Amino acid sequence: MNAIITENLVKRYAEVTAVDGISLAIKEGEVFGLLGPNGAGKTTLISMLATLASPTSGTASVAGRDIIKEPLEVRRNIGIVFQEPSVDDLLTARENLYLHSMLYGMPRARIPGMIEKMLKMVNLTDRADSFVKTYSGGMRRRLEIARGLIHGPGILFLDEPTLGLDPASRKAVWGHIRKLKESNNATIILTTHYMEEADSLADRIGIINKGRIIELDTPEALKKKVGQDLVFLTGEIDEAALKALPFVNSVERENGRCKIGITNSAANLHALLNAGGKIAEVEVRRVTLDDVFLKFAGQQISDDAEEKAGTMFERIAVHKATKR
Repeated sequence: MNAIITENLVKRYAEVTAVDGISLAIKEGEVFGLLGPNGAGKTTLISMLATLASPTSGTASVAGRDIIKEPLEVRRNIGIVFQEPSVDDLLTARENLYLHSMLYGMPRARIPGMIEKMLKMVNLTDRADSFVKTYSGGMRRRLEIARGLIHGPGILFLDEPTLGLDPASRKAVWGHIRKLKESNNATIILTTHYMEEADSLADRIGIINKGRIIELDTPEALKKKVGQDLVFLTGEIDEAALKALPFVNSVERENGRCKIGITNSAANLHALLNAGGKIAEVEVRRVTLDDVFLKFAGQQISDDAEEKAGTMFERIAVHKATKR
């Protein structure tokens, strides 16, 4: 079953077409990565799905609700974790979660239990009554994820959830995102500029450029479209034996080394080395999502200043919407 369906969704601003006829289906329980360069239309698309912007034409359903006809119902079924910090530093984690619960009109009797559940899920129970200003960056992001989920949405939008975190904190947040999918069957739409993050978390990836989805597939399938892994060997190499292997696509010499094009080096490297002769050194270059993005979008991904500028407006809009 699909959690989100868009049908020829278009958004124009005067002479600029920010989203240009996107038709898309995202399954329930799927982690969907949305990647795109500056001004590609990522934030505009998400803003329409979250009912923060109205489409020029086309429509979409989110959690079975029409974004044009039932915007309040859509908002009740989604959570958003913003790129910029949005929890209150002068409140404790528990107080932040309580305030958000009240904004979403949750029954008072349910709130304490849900707060404890969310704190446990993101490993913040022991710091529940500490002021957020004493938290590390990773702890704040985990709290923001808990806040986005406390009202029980089936769909969560994560806008650059690990931006600015150190590698250890980033991987801790990845673990919590995986836990959300496994334990809550949550549908997660993830925007990120970290290719490793998208590769690690996303079931499918949509690359958006100039308002259109130009590629849509699993991370592995997208990498296969770009090309093969390369293995470089030095030593006494048995090139004939290598060429006979079914997963080897090419064997040639380059700068004194044997350069081998190989399908799925992770699965086949051991067999390659066993057949390769007396090998002294090995270097493996795997196709990455950076290669995919460069091939299909024609540029390196970078921070989108325009999207950052919209964050405060979106945050205010969501808070206002929940009070209606």
